[in-house]
Amino acid sequence: MIDWVHQEEGYCEGYFKSTFFRDDEKKDIFTVMSSNPDSNEYAEKCVEAFNNLTETIIYEICKEIIHHVKEEETYEGIELSSLDNPLDILNHCWFTTLYICATTNDNDIAYIVEGEGDWGNLIGFAIKNNMLVHVGDDYFDYMEED
Repeated sequence: MIDWVHQEEGYCEGYFKSTFFRDDEKKDIFTVMSSNPDSNEYAEKCVEAFNNLTETIIYEICKEIIHHVKEEETYEGIELSSLDNPLDILNHCWFTTLYICATTNDNDIAYIVEGEGDWGNLIGFAIKNNMLVHVGDDYFDYMEED
């Protein structure tokens, strides 16, 4: 699933196809980043989990993106009230990179997805064990080991 192009301790980079989310050019190729070349199997599990997010979780992510954008008042030029469906926010933001999170429990699946919005700021979300744990711009705070 992941096509690794660079692997060394501290920096691993590869690519995979996203089944739902798209980048700024509406393409489905995402970057995956990991700090441990020995965790390829774990990275594959994270990508698989990302590609199998439920409609409910995706809907929740979109609602939280809208909430974050409103809270930060960064939506200049975007008519948030015209979004009939929370999924419509994906017309104004995109995602490009999945960061594999180190965990102390091999059964945990944790990752961060990073993107950007038409409003010019980074936006991301953190998932742990198929649960949304954070949406916002400080998503790297959720990448630390448990």
